[in-house]
Amino acid sequence: MIRTMNITEVSRRIKESSAEAVVAEHLKRIRKNEFNTFITVAEDQSLRQARVIDSGESESNGRLSGVPIAIKDNMSTKGIRTTCASHILDGYIPPYNATVIERLYAEGAIVIGKANMDEFAMGSSTESSYYGPTRNPHNPNCVPGGSSGGSAAAVAAGEVAIALGSDTGGSVRCPASFCGVVGLKPTYGAVSRYGLIAYANSLEQIGPIASNVRDVALLYSIIAGYDPKDSTSVDSDTNITINCDLRGLAIGVPMEYFGEGINPAVEKAVWNRIHDLEAEGATYTEIEMPYTDYALAAYYIIAMSEASSNLARFDGMRYGLRTEDKDLTTTYSDVRALGFGDEVKRRIILGTFSLSTGYHDKYYLKALKVRTLVKQDFDSAFGSVDVLIAPTMPMPAFEIGELVDPLSQYLADVNTVPINLAGVPSVSVPCGSTRGLPIGLQIIGGFFEESRILDVAAVVEQVNG
Repeated sequence: MIRTMNITEVSRRIKESSAEAVVAEHLKRIRKNEFNTFITVAEDQSLRQARVIDSGESESNGRLSGVPIAIKDNMSTKGIRTTCASHILDGYIPPYNATVIERLYAEGAIVIGKANMDEFAMGSSTESSYYGPTRNPHNPNCVPGGSSGGSAAAVAAGEVAIALGSDTGGSVRCPASFCGVVGLKPTYGAVSRYGLIAYANSLEQIGPIASNVRDVALLYSIIAGYDPKDSTSVDSDTNITINCDLRGLAIGVPMEYFGEGINPAVEKAVWNRIHDLEAEGATYTEIEMPYTDYALAAYYIIAMSEASSNLARFDGMRYGLRTEDKDLTTTYSDVRALGFGDEVKRRIILGTFSLSTGYHDKYYLKALKVRTLVKQDFDSAFGSVDVLIAPTMPMPAFEIGELVDPLSQYLADVNTVPINLAGVPSVSVPCGSTRGLPIGLQIIGGFFEESRILDVAAVVEQVNG
C-alpha cells in the first residue's frame, strides 16, 4: 500500500530520532527503485548534510531543517549530476546552485536526489527520458505524467514528502493530476529561473509538488521572491495564508475546458467538487474563453521556437557528451545526433523551421499574437470572477506506450498550456479517481494570487477527503 508523507510528519521524526536516520529511511525506500523516480541519488552528500544538521553546527536551521527533497533534474545542483534526462548531458556536474536550491539550503532542506523527467522537459509522460520511463505508483503500467513525472511519482510513492518540478505547458500540474498529489504552477516571474536549464524561457516556471496543499504553500513561500540574477523575476508577496473561507467567492467555469475528448469520469469528478464548493459558500458561473481553441497550436510554435534557440548551446565542446573529434561541423552534428532523443530533435527541427526566413511571420509572429488574445481571455474572465476551475488533464493516466503518436501527447496538454501562455498561476489538486487512477482539477487565479487559489485548493482537499 502506498503511503505519502508530509513535512510535519518528517520533521517530527527528525526530532524523535535524527536527520541522518530519517535520510537513511528515505534512501532505503528510493533504493527499491520500484518506479524509476530518480536519475541520480545524492546518498553521500545528503547523509553528510544530515550529520551536520544533527551536530548543531549547521547555519541552516529553518522551516525544512533535515527534510529531504527531490529536485527535477533540470535544475543546477552544485556537486550533484544534472542531466535533463538527456544523453548529451550525461556526467555533467554543475559548478553552482540554482537560486531555488540556495533558498532550500537556507531553510535546512536536504537534496536527496535528482528526479527523472522527460528529456529537456519535453513531454507529458516521462517516457522520453534517456534513463527509462518513470512508472505511476497507483498503477505501474501507467505513466506518471510529465515532464516532472519523477518528482510527482516520488511524492506519490512516499519516497519523499516534497519535490520541485518545472512547468512550461503543464509539466507540474499534469503529473500532479496523474499521480494524485498537489502541484503549483506559480505566476510567471514569481520564482527565480536562475539555474533552471532552459527549454522555453517565456513560458516556464519552477513549482512545488507535495502530498497536500499546506506543504505546497510552505514550499512556495520558500522558493518565491525577487532574484537579481533573473531579469524576469519580480518582488511579490510570498506570505501564504490558508483560511478555507469561501463565502462570496465567485468561480468561473470555462466551458472550453470541458470540450471534445474529455473523459466522462474526469468531467463528473470536477463538477462534483464545484458543487461541493457551492455548499461551502462559493458561487459559480459558466463562462466562455473563445481563444482557448487556438492556444495549443500557438503554445507549441512558441515553445519549440524557443527550444531551438536554447538547445543550440549543447554541442559537446565544453561539457557533456563528446564524440570522436572530426572537423567542427561534423563533430557538432555527431554530438547532437547521438546526444538528443527523438522528441527533442523533433522539437528543435520544428522550432527552427518556425523561425526560418519566410516562415517567421507566418508561424512564430502569428503565435505571439494569439498568445496576446489568450491572455486577454483571462483578463476578461478575472474581471467578473475570482478564480477559474477546470480539469487539469482531459483524462486519467494512460498506459506506458499507449500514446506513441506525438500529436496525441501534444493534445493531452490542451487544458494546461493556456495558463502558461497567459503567465497566471494554477494549482492542480486531487478531486476523485476512476479505475484506481487519480483525477485532478486545476484552480486558476489572477497574477500573483497564489494565496487565493491555494485557499480554494485546501477546501477541495478537505471535501475530497
